[in-house]
Amino acid sequence: MIYIIIPVHNRKKYTYDCLLSLKKQALKDFKTVVVDDGSTDGTGEMIKREFPETILLHGDGNLWWTKATNLGVKYALDHNADYIMTLNDDTIAGNDFIEKMLFWAKREPLALLGAFALDVNTKRPVYGGEIIDWKRAGSTDLLDILKPEEQRGLHKITHFSGRGLLIPVKVFRKIGLFDARHFPQTIADYDFTHRAVKAGYKIFCNYDAKLFFYPGASGDVQLRRDKNLKNYFNHLFGIKGGGNLKRFVLYAFRNCPKRYLASFLIIGLLRRIGGYLADWFVESIKGSEK
Repeated sequence: MIYIIIPVHNRKKYTYDCLLSLKKQALKDFKTVVVDDGSTDGTGEMIKREFPETILLHGDGNLWWTKATNLGVKYALDHNADYIMTLNDDTIAGNDFIEKMLFWAKREPLALLGAFALDVNTKRPVYGGEIIDWKRAGSTDLLDILKPEEQRGLHKITHFSGRGLLIPVKVFRKIGLFDARHFPQTIADYDFTHRAVKAGYKIFCNYDAKLFFYPGASGDVQLRRDKNLKNYFNHLFGIKGGGNLKRFVLYAFRNCPKRYLASFLIIGLLRRIGGYLADWFVESIKGSEK
């Protein structure tokens, strides 16, 4: 049995559309656990009314992604789950999403499987997994090297996000939960998948399991979209900031091979500090030319 864990907070419309897509699945062999972390927009009431089959857990508004996800994972572990899937509320699953995940899970029963992500509006591929390059503090996006006809089945990767990630329960029992102490909101998923690979598990992107999402819905995308000093500070130091310097350093020390650690830290820190400013400068120039 798959338990799907979805942490939510004050995004009722996204949550409704996500749960509706799960309700339409061709294969029904799964349970959905929503962790409502103190929503005040009626999310919990909507779920009880429209999706009564959903298991609803509650937080106080201070769980953030990692603690909320761990709360759902613990529930699934206590109820004898075979697989646990982490899923974001700003996603819409294709009607055969669960079916395609289970198809490959039966063939790679000890592997972690990530979903193939497409833009919900354009239906164009957005994310198909990466292969990290520790030495250059970068990564190769599989979408840049795979031909369209090759974008099917499983492709091995080095890490994956928690947006549609199927995880065998044995992985949690061996390496533990997501690290909420060091990574309360972002990077916890990457850190977890690196730990799983170190423990001997394989990880793939499943190009047959399509998951549609809203590229502009994440907190850091919004910080980068509306350029100002406050958002720049939050990008580098805030809990939602994708460029959070402290979390990046912790991530590097925990996961980067020692021989590449110095270069990974230097290049990575420069990109996080300077990337936002460079984009801001370019946008300012373009704005002044209009």
